[in-house]
Amino acid sequence: MIVALIVIAVIAALLAFAYVSLYNGIVMKNNRCDNAWQTIDAQLQRRNDLIPNLVETVRGYAQHESKTLDQVTDARAAVASATTPETKMVASGELSGALSRLMVSVEAYPELKANTTFQQLQQDLTDTENKISYARMSYNDCVLAYNNAITTFPGNVVAGTKFRRREGFAIVTESVREVPEVKF
Repeated sequence: MIVALIVIAVIAALLAFAYVSLYNGIVMKNNRCDNAWQTIDAQLQRRNDLIPNLVETVRGYAQHESKTLDQVTDARAAVASATTPETKMVASGELSGALSRLMVSVEAYPELKANTTFQQLQQDLTDTENKISYARMSYNDCVLAYNNAITTFPGNVVAGTKFRRREGFAIVTESVREVPEVKF
């Protein structure tokens, strides 16, 4: 009888340990997702901080590109006012498309392309875009690990209804997928 109680107690302790380990693993993966999103958010803010100077530099050389400049400004405002990761993803995609169109329109202004301020801003923006791209990949990796943890057995039992699936960062609009056309 005592042996049976000891066996039951050991099994219960092992199950409790397994449950706590799985739960903590899911929490850590969830926290990694939050951290990865904060990295994206910081880079998006850096890009938003660069855009006004870029727009003003281009505006000084290319007054008739006002429609493109307005699109960039509007898209930047949408990113700044987005409150959830999902809305920031959409707004960021729109901003990327607007910036791409702006850079294509700059090709028609050789004196602007030669301007050192513009060159530095363009380089800073390119560096930031690369960091955003890397941060998106990192975020998507974290989301994949987290989603796998909460949807596979036995993690799905431990996760229950407390943990919800997350969405990865994806290109969400067709306009971002389009390759800008360069015309001279």
